[in-house]
Amino acid sequence: MIDFLSGAATVTYLVAALFFLRFWRRTSDRLFLAFAVAFTLLAVNQGLTTAFDAATEAHTRSYILRVLGFLIILGAIVDKNLSARKGRK
Repeated sequence: MIDFLSGAATVTYLVAALFFLRFWRRTSDRLFLAFAVAFTLLAVNQGLTTAFDAATEAHTRSYILRVLGFLIILGAIVDKNLSARKGRK
């Protein structure tokens, strides 16, 4: 049952990445591209964690992709806010 739910989460991350990629193609906004890359990394992380049964805390290296994905999202949000602030001046 856990493997099924992990697979569902992986597919959901990939679908979200495809939606953000589509929005990026329409608008050329870097925020959408960053979200697409981040969700792809989250999907790869979820898939690898499930495939190698690395859900225990002994395999913390498997979560590096997740941290990188969240850092990309954080960086994209900061970049978007800074660029909006520069545009107002």
